[in-house]
Amino acid sequence: MIVCKFGGTSVADAAAIGRVIDIIETKRSQQPVVVVSALGGATNMLLDIANKAASGELLIALQLVEQLRDRHVREAAILLPGSAEADELTADIAATFDDLAHLAEAFKTLGYLTPRSLDAVAAIGELLSSKIVAAAFRQRGYPATFVDARDVMRTNDFFTKAEPDVDGIRQASQERLVPLLQQGRIPVMGGFVGATASRLTTTLGRGGSDYSASLIGAAVDATAIEIWTDVDGMLTADPRVIPAAQLIERISFDEAAELAAFGAKVLHPATIAPAVQRGIPVYVFNSRNPRAKGTMIAFDAPRLPVRAIAGKRATTMVKLRSSRMLLAPGFLRRVFEVFESHRTSVDVVTTSEVSVSVTLDDATNLAAILQDLAAFGDVSVLPRAGLLAIVGAGISDSGHAMAKAVAALGDIPVHMASLSATGINFTLVIDDEHVVPAMQRLHATFFETAV
Repeated sequence: MIVCKFGGTSVADAAAIGRVIDIIETKRSQQPVVVVSALGGATNMLLDIANKAASGELLIALQLVEQLRDRHVREAAILLPGSAEADELTADIAATFDDLAHLAEAFKTLGYLTPRSLDAVAAIGELLSSKIVAAAFRQRGYPATFVDARDVMRTNDFFTKAEPDVDGIRQASQERLVPLLQQGRIPVMGGFVGATASRLTTTLGRGGSDYSASLIGAAVDATAIEIWTDVDGMLTADPRVIPAAQLIERISFDEAAELAAFGAKVLHPATIAPAVQRGIPVYVFNSRNPRAKGTMIAFDAPRLPVRAIAGKRATTMVKLRSSRMLLAPGFLRRVFEVFESHRTSVDVVTTSEVSVSVTLDDATNLAAILQDLAAFGDVSVLPRAGLLAIVGAGISDSGHAMAKAVAALGDIPVHMASLSATGINFTLVIDDEHVVPAMQRLHATFFETAV
């Protein structure tokens, strides 16, 4: 059994969905489970509808509902010409968007959105795309079955960022997916979407479709998890920033996880963990170029000082300085409890005898955090920071690669530097505006010139 996940660009329209069917045709003998994202851009549009309605722009929201309805109906009609199933699917799509229009009217009346209501809206994209893809498979003569992700992806009730119930997912997968595979059928389900024990719709957060695929792969004891996207695999840098970025044919789980966490767009940061726990290799392929080699993510890979460069913009750095920190047991614990109390994750951390610096991806609760931290000492903020991650299993084998990285930055100021506990990620905090030129310099140094 394998799990094949197709992102939004891979199911963007009827032509893209046709390519998905062609890819799965070559994998029938491996018993594939197909996990799909919403049609490209649909989730953003759904959330825009909800936000516009809640802010009083109901007419615009309803116009967007009609645009999205027409798009789904059009792609379904192209995929199911003359099919008896087309009318039923079209009616289902229409009913779904009628419900969304009613929700928009309710949001306008209430004037605000709850996380629970946002999940109900955001889930529509994956639920519809998986129905359309399953019907397209059947139209081409393949025994596909739509599986409602809410029947399999069990989660808690932390809406918009739900946490998976791994044991519940495994039980549901064994009950609902494995029998279909044993019957020779192709299960098709949406990623990103889940449900609580009481069947309230949840989502795993943006990018959660990759995570869904990995969780399902672990739950069905898959031999491989394939992530199909719009690039040839994982690259030595973001190709939108570095056109000369090179394909990485094999990378370790640890390196891939670090790159995902620090801004690499190919994988959701949480994707790797379920695969690692089960020892399942993850492959990244290009649905527009299925003959390309792609990238294999596994336990073992050639040990290199630098595997890739990643950059992350729009982060915030918070510095706390306090003489009370010196030789004070439990001081850091109390400091980090402030971030926990405001449900804010800390990214990079460095400490000295009397100071601690951290970076935050989400500054939503920054004002409250700063107010609480002020009780410990002097607090300062760098609001427009950026991160550079130089990742490689051998980066800490000697000081050469790290020294070379710092030298490559030249006159770009560095506010903070940190070597990960695993010794595979050398992270530098710089100004946000310098992230792109810094990445270009680093990539040229490590990948575009002779070492």
